Amino acid sequence: MTDGLPDSLIPYDEIVQEALRAVVGRVLGSVAESGGLPGEHHFYITFKTQAPGVDIPQRLIERFPDEMTIVIQNRYWDLLVDERKFSVGLSFNQVPSKLVIPYSAITGFHDPAVNFELRFQATEDPSDGPEPHDEAENDGPAVTPAADGSNVVSVDFKRKK
Repeated sequence: MTDGLPDSLIPYDEIVQEALRAVVGRVLGSVAESGGLPGEHHFYITFKTQAPGVDIPQRLIERFPDEMTIVIQNRYWDLLVDERKFSVGLSFNQVPSKLVIPYSAITGFHDPAVNFELRFQATEDPSDGPEPHDEAENDGPAVTPAADGSNVVSVDFKRKK
């Protein structure tokens, strides 16, 4: 018997990461709908520059070959948000640029106005869902109704050895 925790057949980490990325999308969507950031809110968004679906100018990829942080605060334009990605216009050294960033490429989101921060693991492909897994080996026979015809169901939890 091992002292470690058993491997989960449910990809909890992936599910939580996906749900938290939806928070980023919802926040950005709210900003896009309202036409601006409320109060002192502003965002630092860190992402993998070469992740699938990222579309940024080549000069930025050359300068930031792995990861880049952008700031959405005062000077941004054309913020468009959908279920999988967002795009935004920003200037870098006074050169306007359009960036398209899938949520799956994001590794960090920070709003310093309220000290809110999320950290993520970048996923391999934004279209990937949870990875397939083997069938559970501890499934016993199907649930069988009680012999007396009542609505009580008996379940036999026999353990394989």
